[in-house]
Amino acid sequence: MTTYADDVSFMESYIDLIQLSNASGDSKVAISAALQGRVMTSSAFGESGRSYGWINKKLFESEEIQEHINVYGGEERFWLGPEGGQYSIFFNKGDEFILDDWFTPRLIDLEPFDVKNKTSNKVILTKEASLKNYGGFQFDLGIEREISILSKENLQKELGLDLLDESIKTVAYQTKNTLTNLGDSDWKKETGLLSIWMLGMYNHSPNTTIMIPYISGEESELGIPVNDTYFGKVPVDRLVVKEGIIYFSGDGQYRSKIGLSPMRAKDVAGSYDSENGVLTILKYNKPKDETDYVNSMWEIQKEPFSGDVINAYNDGEPSPGEKPLGPFYELETSSPAMALKSGESGIHIQLTCHLEGGIDALNPIIKKVFGVTAEDIKKAF
Repeated sequence: MTTYADDVSFMESYIDLIQLSNASGDSKVAISAALQGRVMTSSAFGESGRSYGWINKKLFESEEIQEHINVYGGEERFWLGPEGGQYSIFFNKGDEFILDDWFTPRLIDLEPFDVKNKTSNKVILTKEASLKNYGGFQFDLGIEREISILSKENLQKELGLDLLDESIKTVAYQTKNTLTNLGDSDWKKETGLLSIWMLGMYNHSPNTTIMIPYISGEESELGIPVNDTYFGKVPVDRLVVKEGIIYFSGDGQYRSKIGLSPMRAKDVAGSYDSENGVLTILKYNKPKDETDYVNSMWEIQKEPFSGDVINAYNDGEPSPGEKPLGPFYELETSSPAMALKSGESGIHIQLTCHLEGGIDALNPIIKKVFGVTAEDIKKAF
């Protein structure tokens, strides 16, 4: 097991870290201002606890800058969408939608954010920048990212839980991400819109299963429960769709991705590592009756605002014999497409928590949040 102290010590050889902790010091979160205020990792057992974030140590050690993307890892990073399409911010006008022409904007890859304010349990980071999309529209924007560590009491309130079992160790943090239109022009659908996109990379295990509750109903009204065609259809032994719940393998052994539309997505997703007794819960502020989300498919799109709200990714070999990126698994949420007038702001809030404990202690939480049992999850595959 890699401890929080191990990962922090490693990263501090290459970057400065801001560490937040709760009053007891058991809950810890490590943040990098140099990497856009990214939450690199966290622990529920203090310095000696399990490190929950996946860190790309080989990339840090190489000290080389990659051309297309620098995958440093981290369990919550700030990104912007859309990735593909006629309003993409990852392709230049006239480029083909192929990997050779795909470049992550430096703003969300390599540029540091400024530390505006910092206490023992909260940090606020800011950035002002400009981005031009595939259609040629320039976004002049401001970003504010507020990261705060939550007490057990606040976590219980946020998740609607009764008192947590004393045997459960927890770490929970919330990020409030604000995007502001600093330009003179309003942001309109006709010239493209941006969304706030949160991505988290976590350490995989053979016993990790991703759980995503979804809104049940007829496909004729709500569309398909899950989009599983990002990298080719996901095999049935890796994706199981039951009534109201989706199970997806997070074993880091097969490259695959799924997504849920705003018609199907709820405001929560998570994962359970049954071997190590780690329950991860992701909750975000999904607005009601909002259906416009940016589409990141790599093509000129017929429906550029029919994108997914929640995504999950399992890493693996891109093709037989090729090395995986990690491996790791990933949970992602997105804000709606932000049609902001000049001077206006949009906000996306995400809560991440890890709870570590025995199956009997975690089971009531799993039932409350996901509507299934720990045993259901273990038997899914």
